[in-house]
Amino acid sequence: MKKAILGLAFVAAVLVSCDGKKKDELENKVDSLEVKTEEVIDTAAAKLDKAVDSTQAKAGEALEKGAEKLDAAAEKLKEASKK
Repeated sequence: MKKAILGLAFVAAVLVSCDGKKKDELENKVDSLEVKTEEVIDTAAAKLDKAVDSTQAKAGEALEKGAEKLDAAAEKLKEASKK
């Protein structure tokens, strides 16, 4: 993120010192860079969401298995206490 901000600052400094044609070309490149940066951020966010969902599903399954084991153990204790 720091590199991206420094890169944009550099581009802004170059924009100030360039003439018209180069400025337009540079603005187009900056726009392209912004689009690519947004795409990368969106992709990373989607991957993060997928990982979080996967982790939640796995945790839920583990909790269900744990609950089943506790129920089984409780049932065994109940039967043992009746004897």
